[in-house]
Formats: sequence, structure tokens, C-alpha cells
Amino acid sequence: MLPARNIFSYRKYWAARFGTAPFLPMSRAEMDALGWDSCDIILVTGDAYVDHPSFGMAIIGRVLEAQGFRVGIIAQPDWHSTADFERLGRPNLFFGITAGNMDSMVNRYTSDRRIRRDDAYTPGGEGGRRPDRSVIVYSQRVREAFKDVPVIVGGIEASLRRIAHFDYWSEKVRRSILLDAKADLLVYGNGERQIVEIAHRLAKGEPIESITNLRGTAFVRPGTPPEWTEIDSTTIDSPGPLEPPLDPYAMQGPSRPAAGCSAPPPARADASMPAQAPAGKDSGEAGHAAPAAPQSAVRVVKFHREVPNRDRGASVIRLPSFEAVRDDPVLYAHASRILHLESNPGNARALVQRHGTLDVWLNPPPLPLT
Repeated sequence: MLPARNIFSYRKYWAARFGTAPFLPMSRAEMDALGWDSCDIILVTGDAYVDHPSFGMAIIGRVLEAQGFRVGIIAQPDWHSTADFERLGRPNLFFGITAGNMDSMVNRYTSDRRIRRDDAYTPGGEGGRRPDRSVIVYSQRVREAFKDVPVIVGGIEASLRRIAHFDYWSEKVRRSILLDAKADLLVYGNGERQIVEIAHRLAKGEPIESITNLRGTAFVRPGTPPEWTEIDSTTIDSPGPLEPPLDPYAMQGPSRPAAGCSAPPPARADASMPAQAPAGKDSGEAGHAAPAAPQSAVRVVKFHREVPNRDRGASVIRLPSFEAVRDDPVLYAHASRILHLESNPGNARALVQRHGTLDVWLNPPPLPLT
């Protein structure tokens, strides 16, 4: 992976000469007032645009502006046509798309799947200003309007759906949002490091297909490159059915006789009973043989934290495929455990999951800024 770099150590893009905009433009008129003929980057969000650090897209926009890029915002566009997505014209580098500060399905529906009447991230609290699965819908509209412009998705909605995932609203396992959105890159977690690096590399003319060594990103590729060591996820975590939990109130062992009742007489030795081994240091209590442990036919999940000593930077863990986790709840739980195990930026490895004929590749999480 590319080593972490101070995000303010890059040489500023040439458009820094335009200075800092009072607000990131949302219309052609505002672009003209700033003297811009085009935007380098256009950010599409399901939230209203409020130039405040509590709004994630405002932070990303200002971070990119500090690098010298001209950044435009399309906030809560009408998704029924491409008109709003063409409002600022064609960006020179890429579109960045997010559903906003909240997952669009959580924002729009209650846990009972009833439509919410309001939206905390919309002026006046008006509901219904963003579509279901906003990242997918916005990405599709951008592709309709500008087929050859790179599309990068991010935010909480994309981050939570970067691999095959259970969708509460439809009660089924859906594939990675990368494939449904037809995006070129997915940025997950804190996105400042990734988005700055991506912008500068695209500005230098590097094709987006070659940006595959950046932490906190996911992308689609046909297979594992030969220089990578592939590890089967079942060697790290053994999937299998769990034994039912023990009832803490269940009687354990022989019960004591009730008051006033005599205990049953001890069983007499019988020829049909197996002979007891003599008491010794390897036996149980004196005069009694140690009972043999019953052989359970149930394979219990075992979690192996120690992994072979390999070059972690060039090893990737292969998760069960989308088709496998869709059809097997145990494998779905197994894939989820591996995803969470490999979430520490200090020692996480890359993950890969097959979707049909393509691999969804997840690089390790981004290093924190501080």
C-alpha cells in the first residue's frame, strides 16, 4: 500500500490562483462570479449544502479546495432526470457521490419501514428530497449524463455496503454497492487522505483504473494479481454451526432428593456393565473411572487469531463469494467476522470477494489523520 502522506504536503493544483470561494458554487451563475469556466471536481450529496464541518461533503469540498482544485456542489438534485446533474457542466477530474450524513434508507424510513415525515438534513425539515439508495441512483444519473467521467462513491452508505451485505429493507443479501452503482472507486472510512491522493493523481493524467494501491478504497478487478498471496478466509475463522447456548437455570448433574424421600440405592455391579479401572493418578475420584468425553458431531466455530508469518502487505484474504453468502447464513456470518477482524489500520490486510465473474477488492482501512 502507498504510505500515508501529510495531506497538506502536496504541491497545490494550478487553479489555486482563483483563491478561496466564499461558498462552493452550486450554479453556473455562481461559477461565473468566481471567474471559473469549469469545475475540476463536482460533489453530489443527498444533504442540503451547509458550509459547516458537521456536513461531511462540505469538509471534503473545502479540503479539496485547499489543494487548489475548483470544487462545485450539487445538493439534493432531482433524480428523475439528468438535468440537475448537468447543472455545473462536465468536471475536469471526477464526480464524488454520497448519500449524505445518513444512510438514505435510514433517513427515509423508520425501523417499521414507514416513511418518515421529516428530514433533519433538508431545509425546513422537508422529507422526500432524496431517493432510496441514493448512491446508486445518483451514480446512474451521472453515468447517463457523462459516460466517460470517473465516478467515486463514498460516505456512510457506500462504506457500509462495500461487500455483500444484508439489506434490512428488502430482507435479502445484496451485492457490493460498487457493482450496483457502476462506480470506478469506493472510498470508505475517513476519506480525506484518499480523496486528496486520488485528485492529485487524476490531475497528473493517471487513469483511475491504475489507482489500486490506496488505503481506504475498494474497486473491481477480474482476479488476483500474481504477485499477491491469497489466503482462504476459512483458515483464519472456521465457519460452522454453533451449539445452542446453555440454559443457566437448567439443572446440572444429578438432582438432590427431596426432603423426606430416601435416596435410591446405589447400582450394583453387573456383568453387563463395563469393568471400572483401578484408582490411580490418571483416574478420577478414587474407585471410579474418569468418564470419556462425548464426541460431538457439531463443529463449533473457532477463531484463530494467529496467522502464518507472511508479507502482510502483499497478502489478500479471500472471502466466500457473494453467491455463497447469499445462500448460506453461516458463511455470511463468517464473512462479516473476517471483515471486522481486518478493520484495524495497523495490521489489517486486503480483502477480496467474488461477485459472479468479477472480484470486489478492498484495500486495508485508512490510517487516521492524527
